Amino acid sequence: MNPAEYDVLAARTTQQVSEPLAFYALGVAGESGELVDRIKKSVYHARPLSQTEILDEVGDVLWYLTGLCRCYGFNLGDAMAYNVEKLKKRYPEKYTHEDSLARVDYASTNIPSRSKDH
Repeated sequence: MNPAEYDVLAARTTQQVSEPLAFYALGVAGESGELVDRIKKSVYHARPLSQTEILDEVGDVLWYLTGLCRCYGFNLGDAMAYNVEKLKKRYPEKYTHEDSLARVDYASTNIPSRSKDH
């Protein structure tokens, strides 16, 4: 499945809420918390952790991220492409500590504007 297909299929299960930005942002935070809690319990409490559990939680985070993108008028593919371009500017060859401190990408950032629909 590609990001555009996912966007369409995830939108099918979108619910109407009065504050979509808060709904999706808080959903990302909540589901991310569930993901890291499973990892914490695996590392510190010796609880077995399956690939399926991680896949389930990552999928939930992805659903909320997709909705958050929609609030601002772009899709997951746009966010992926934007991120890759930002990282190419920040790390022209590969990751280096020096490049991570320089953050040259901040000087030329063009962040997409928020959609009028939300």
